[in-house]
Amino acid sequence: MTAPPTTDEYRTLISRALGAALDADTDGPDRQRLFTPSSHRLALDPDVTVVRGARGTGKTYWAKALIDPELREVAARSYMMPRLRRVRVTTAFRTGGNSETPYPGKRKIARLLRDVIDPESYDIFWRAVVMMALEVPQIASIPDWPDRIRWTAANEDAYDDALGKADREARDSGETRVLLFDALDHLHADRRTADRLVSALFQVALELRLTTGALRAKIFVRPDMYDSAPKTFPDASKLGANAADLTWSRENLYGLLFHRLGNHPSSEAEKFRAQYGTWEVQGEGRFIAPVDLIADEKCQEQAFITLAGPYMGTDRRKGHTFTWVPNHLQDGKGRVSPRTWLLALRTAADLTAERYATQPYPLHYEALRESLHEASRVRVDELKEDIGWAATAIEQLEGGQVPMEPSHVRQYWAQGGLAEILRRMRENDDENSGPRATDDPFALIEELVELGVLTKRTSGALDLPDVYRLAFNIGRKGGVARRS
Repeated sequence: MTAPPTTDEYRTLISRALGAALDADTDGPDRQRLFTPSSHRLALDPDVTVVRGARGTGKTYWAKALIDPELREVAARSYMMPRLRRVRVTTAFRTGGNSETPYPGKRKIARLLRDVIDPESYDIFWRAVVMMALEVPQIASIPDWPDRIRWTAANEDAYDDALGKADREARDSGETRVLLFDALDHLHADRRTADRLVSALFQVALELRLTTGALRAKIFVRPDMYDSAPKTFPDASKLGANAADLTWSRENLYGLLFHRLGNHPSSEAEKFRAQYGTWEVQGEGRFIAPVDLIADEKCQEQAFITLAGPYMGTDRRKGHTFTWVPNHLQDGKGRVSPRTWLLALRTAADLTAERYATQPYPLHYEALRESLHEASRVRVDELKEDIGWAATAIEQLEGGQVPMEPSHVRQYWAQGGLAEILRRMRENDDENSGPRATDDPFALIEELVELGVLTKRTSGALDLPDVYRLAFNIGRKGGVARRS
């Protein structure tokens, strides 16, 4: 039998295998590292219209994977979903568009809503986007978006004709035509306007499903945006039946870790694979772990103990490493971003090498504890990018300690002038959508709880998960200590 990796080799493998960029915008999926968690199968089904996922759970990752024929083949094989081999996938919309993309960017959308599009006709905007994605010649030949919108509004029958033609072509070829909509987070600075835009997209997507046999939309969206978008259009109740969630169970997170370790192109990875049964070879350079290493938490725990030891200290009173790490990376909804999960473990490997190199395990428990600070910093940076108003609200609690009574939270906000700050953000920021109620601190608290940024105890006191608390420099008695 191949000798297991040494402690140093394990540590090197963790650092290198998890060391690439962890942002889907800069680090696209590849054949070796693409992991297919069991809970994501439904999200890839062409008939599923809405895929809900918080930041870092895989929305953009899967959108990019679906575009790539090679990666679709990997998913089709892993999920035993042969239909994925008979789809044609097009990115219909993604915010951040420029002159080289067929969809408008956020600033152009703001101008279109101001100058061209009637507030009651947001569906016209999405119909134009759909026709551009389908490469309808009449609209593709129009050079700018204002005139495309006007043409769409003036030629309603052209939309139905375009769908009919595209549907027939897809049927004749035996394909399903899937239009992807991703990165809707920054549609508009005003939350109510963004909600109405998303609602109109849902309506257009549902119409595609109900009126065609081979055209489908797949919309990747944050759960809070899905929840807050009005659903008053006909057949809206059917939308929920065609929705899936990108969730990551503890089993999935550990499966992702071991998949990454086993698929790194190194001798250390080869030694790692040799310790855990037979790995299936799925094409050159891609290995599939034994089922128990992916799906059996008892086996996963034993494997992780090899990496990190059993306890977060010298005995069990400090907690078990297997449960402690994911538990402390959860947001208020119990969700763990795989991005922060991998980042925390990579950071722990680097810190162990720097400070605890002579210890018997590749990951020292104090390094795991310290790695939460880096994971929290990255998670808060993501929060600032995605939901800037939420980060601003929590920043005003800096120096305090949770759990905190709601009255104390409101007092911090009143002293910091939060309402006026949020009003200015809404007026000046064309990248992030704001809260639903800028001037109502009670509503702000409820929305932060809905987002999973705050949690509410049975006593009514408000708490903050460690994955946010540490970077915001907010204390908790008996919790992981803030950096001084």
